[in-house]
Amino acid sequence: MTLTLEDTEPSENRAAARVAAASPMPNRVTFDRFELNRILNLYGRMVADGEWRDYSIDFLRERAVFSVFRRASEVPLYRIEKDPRLARKQGMYSVISATGLILRRGHELERVLLAIDRKLAVV
Repeated sequence: MTLTLEDTEPSENRAAARVAAASPMPNRVTFDRFELNRILNLYGRMVADGEWRDYSIDFLRERAVFSVFRRASEVPLYRIEKDPRLARKQGMYSVISATGLILRRGHELERVLLAIDRKLAVV
């Protein structure tokens, strides 16, 4: 006995469509858990210092972008980008300022974030 589309329950068709729509698109670049954890730790410290107030995350086809804002109505102060196409060349991570200047680029996220991660210095 073979089942056709008309023989199946309508709720099963909707459930399959809902699962297909909920699955992430495989052709998008994303931050993994370790990367996002490191970025959000930095973000939390800067919010506690009163320097940053808002952020946004964009997952595009070519790159993933974490943007940091002083106020939600402004342009981002910094953009932390992950571009896998540059992994073998200049490094897939980069920190870009509000003016578009690339502050640091590299293969390791920890080292790239040092451009904006100001630690307390004992004087």
